[in-house]
Amino acid sequence: MNAEEELLAQVFSKLCTNNRFILGIDGLSRAGKTTYVKRIASILTEKEIECTVIHLDDHIVGRSKRYNTGREEWQEYYYLQWDVESLVKTLFINLIHSDEIELPYYENETDQHVNRTLNLALKRVIILEGIFLQREEWKPFIDYTVFIDCPRDVRFARESSQTQLNIEKFRNRYWKAEDYYMEKLRPVEEADLVIPFTQLMKY
Repeated sequence: MNAEEELLAQVFSKLCTNNRFILGIDGLSRAGKTTYVKRIASILTEKEIECTVIHLDDHIVGRSKRYNTGREEWQEYYYLQWDVESLVKTLFINLIHSDEIELPYYENETDQHVNRTLNLALKRVIILEGIFLQREEWKPFIDYTVFIDCPRDVRFARESSQTQLNIEKFRNRYWKAEDYYMEKLRPVEEADLVIPFTQLMKY
């Protein structure tokens, strides 16, 4: 049984006894999470299993709350990029039983939030995709977690050439936060399934 078959077996097994399955796709920036989510969602749709995808990056806070706060840049990214506790109350705690969830969606162009209603009626699989997904506040709400494991050099190479020019931002903000996450919460060891990036490239 390959990794994909193992994941689908878990989904089908859980759905035999529960109405809804919460699947988490974790991984660091540019690891290939979105690519994998699209594939799994497509397979579930082909098997006539209603699913929906929630990207946690759609629910970050405004810039003033995550930049120039007086904290170290990596702390801003890890602790302040999302309102972690608010998402527990508005999103995570409602995933299993709610048919509708009202959430603030962040619009990068305007640096504003727009409230939208997420319709979960008849959705049997909810796929959550995002970095730091296994933080202790969110992990208890997820039935099964996949971690996409991709080396830093490969992930950085997948950034645009313009973005790569600001390498100091990666060193001070993103990479330090990633190192903290990997060392403190050990997401590779804690995930139910780990998929190497090289395996994603075969899809």
